[in-house]
Amino acid sequence: MKLTTVRRRTKAPVSALIPETQQYDTILEQVLRDAQREHHRLQQIFEVMGWGELPDALKIEIKDDVQGMVDELEGRYSSCDPHVHARRKSVVYWVNAYRDGICSLETAIDVLKIRF
Repeated sequence: MKLTTVRRRTKAPVSALIPETQQYDTILEQVLRDAQREHHRLQQIFEVMGWGELPDALKIEIKDDVQGMVDELEGRYSSCDPHVHARRKSVVYWVNAYRDGICSLETAIDVLKIRF
């Protein structure tokens, strides 16, 4: 374990006084907390939309689309792009197709996967 040395006259950040391994632990803990907070928020959004029971694999594929829908409903921005509108219609269609048993989970995920 290596400690970083700090001269007394400089205003060093507190992190300079913490051993390196503890700094990494602190950063990883913050990342984990942020991820848990994001997961909880998205789960609440899916619940409100009635999609709470969807498998996580499908939720991962559509989370950005769902967040975009929420942002637009909350007035953060408005999109009149026909491609965005078509993508959102496609998301709703394939989620409903999966829920109604018309297609498999694999098909819904494959169709909704964004390819670059």
